[in-house]
Amino acid sequence: MYTEVKHPLMLHKLSILRNTGTESSAFRELVRGITYMLAYEALKDVDTIPVDVQTPLETAHCRRIQSRLTVVPILRAGVGMLEAFLDLVPDAAVGFFGVYRDHDTAKPVEYYSKIPKPEAGSTAVIIDPMLATAGSSSAAVSALKRSGYDKIKILCIVSCPEGLGRMEQDHPDVQIYTAAVDRALNAHKYILPGLGDAGDRLFNTLD
Repeated sequence: MYTEVKHPLMLHKLSILRNTGTESSAFRELVRGITYMLAYEALKDVDTIPVDVQTPLETAHCRRIQSRLTVVPILRAGVGMLEAFLDLVPDAAVGFFGVYRDHDTAKPVEYYSKIPKPEAGSTAVIIDPMLATAGSSSAAVSALKRSGYDKIKILCIVSCPEGLGRMEQDHPDVQIYTAAVDRALNAHKYILPGLGDAGDRLFNTLD
């Protein structure tokens, strides 16, 4: 199941993000802004508990998030979304999942996994700008489930029908939040029209 977040500000930022002329510094700032909006949408159903807070005038009846959230960027491009997520949820636990796509087979190869143990009722949020073949995202979800998480969400900026279909097949219980569902994958498994290699554009490593 997925939600395509089509806020006008999101669409505006995405149009600049896609532009091949957008430099890395601006690209990073746009990813940050889009991550804010995706996270707001994704976390709207997180469980809260009532708390009483003393204001300068009287006691206010408020609510706070019940359980600690865990955010897991998929290395390396997911790191570009991490700071924005932590701006919203500063006390989130942070895990990391390293996987790369084999250029010959297009299959994910896991090389690093550091995932915090879940608390009771914890929600894990995987962040990665692109959901293409979904091999990396599916592997990350499997790793989280093995670690004991049963509430898992994915935030991605650009996705495609092939990747969404793969996730529905592998992990139908995981909710995906995306800023755009693009047309398709090309022969090299890149999203069309997409925005290019998000990691290279984030970290200014374009050849």
